[in-house]
Amino acid sequence: MKRAFTRRDFLRTGVGVGAASMLAGSEGLLGGQSKKAAASSAGKPVVVASGNGIPATAKAMDLLRQGANPLDAVIAGVNIVEDDPDDTSVGYGGLPNEDGVVELDASVMYGPDHAAGAVAALRNIKNPSQVAKLVMTRTDHALLVGEGALRFAKAHGFAEENLLTDKSREIWLKWKETLSDRDNWIAPQSDKVAEELKPYIASYGTINCIAVNAKGDLAGVTTTSGLAFKLAGRVGDSPIIGAGLYIDNEVGAAGSTGRGEANILNCGSFSVVEFMRQGLSPENACLETLKRIVKTTAYQPRLIDADGLPTFGLNFYALNKKGEYGSASIWSGAKYAVHDGTKNRLIEGAYLYERKK
Repeated sequence: MKRAFTRRDFLRTGVGVGAASMLAGSEGLLGGQSKKAAASSAGKPVVVASGNGIPATAKAMDLLRQGANPLDAVIAGVNIVEDDPDDTSVGYGGLPNEDGVVELDASVMYGPDHAAGAVAALRNIKNPSQVAKLVMTRTDHALLVGEGALRFAKAHGFAEENLLTDKSREIWLKWKETLSDRDNWIAPQSDKVAEELKPYIASYGTINCIAVNAKGDLAGVTTTSGLAFKLAGRVGDSPIIGAGLYIDNEVGAAGSTGRGEANILNCGSFSVVEFMRQGLSPENACLETLKRIVKTTAYQPRLIDADGLPTFGLNFYALNKKGEYGSASIWSGAKYAVHDGTKNRLIEGAYLYERKK
């Protein structure tokens, strides 16, 4: 793939002279734009989700066709993933914190009345997205956390249950046992252990789902079990309105998956929507926001590699009022789910840099 910008163009983005060497073996900031993104479906419902969201987009579209409220549609969609014990990044079966306890975060936002609700560090409740909606509709608050969020959920009839499946417990135990050779935890004698853990170390799994209905009304939800093996009480971007999710019914919707701390510090989803307000396509709005995040990450040496590039991943998903959609990631290879009313499919998103082989 040809580079879409010059070295001088890159330096003008402000990432810094010290990052110039990062271009070796990388695509340009706009070099990975998807040719399929930003398709228009004006006047028709469209649902967009992260790469694990194919079941969610299918369910949400089915409900939109039946005339359902777009917020109810996307929540019903992500509930499928929250209930799936094999998805270790969301809901039931999600990977736990360092103490072996699953803590869930979620947010919802509804465009027509610009209302939102969220929960964070919620334990023992499988569907935090449903509780987040109740925070929005049944309280004067925007965010409930921890024990208070649990009491609120139980007051509304949610039953407590153990969210740690045998699979997620086994993964946590392997992590715990291989963390140090100076404690009293003994790892299984297997050469496979370290290799099996690789996909879960610094795992940032989440599902975001956003939708527009035929009237142009927008809604969205983001739900997650957060960073695998995090400190107890850690809250990422998913329940933070303006970071993990943001909706403006006059403009569009955006959500994210990936490293929450980087997103929180840059109000990422809010930025995506504001770039769309300025006239950028959903895809380019995601790319511009990512460029800003890369620039600020350069000030934190522990988060950049020898080439000056972020050591983490971050993805944005965007949808405007006209039904145009797009997604972008820091690194190549990420896909996202789109149901445009005709077909439900995974699309390769745009990206800033080619992932190293």
